[in-house]
Amino acid sequence: MLKFDEFNKLVKDFSPVADFLIIYIEEAHAVDGWAFKNNVVIKNHRSLEDRKTAAEFLQQKNPLCPVVLDTMENLSSSKYAALPERLYILQAGNVIYKGGVGPWNYHPQEIRSVLEKLK
Repeated sequence: MLKFDEFNKLVKDFSPVADFLIIYIEEAHAVDGWAFKNNVVIKNHRSLEDRKTAAEFLQQKNPLCPVVLDTMENLSSSKYAALPERLYILQAGNVIYKGGVGPWNYHPQEIRSVLEKLK
């Protein structure tokens, strides 16, 4: 997750007024897929156990919110067009903010602005 520290700061600053959740989805740049140099060595997930093992890399960064796994059918990823990463705000079951597709259009400061208005 790009800008992880910035995301963790959001969680810290707004956890009194918002619930945060990371959904670990399919791997965007797996070593046995479209790999980048100098990236974490993670293979495409072939089972939920593979996805859980991959999510442990993220857990090592100490996220300040729960991390859950997407299904192997990638239901969350496809429902929210989340690959490779994306930020959303939901309120009462409705999407009130849909961020751009990361990493280039992933802007935690936009989340901060929306959450400030909801305080």
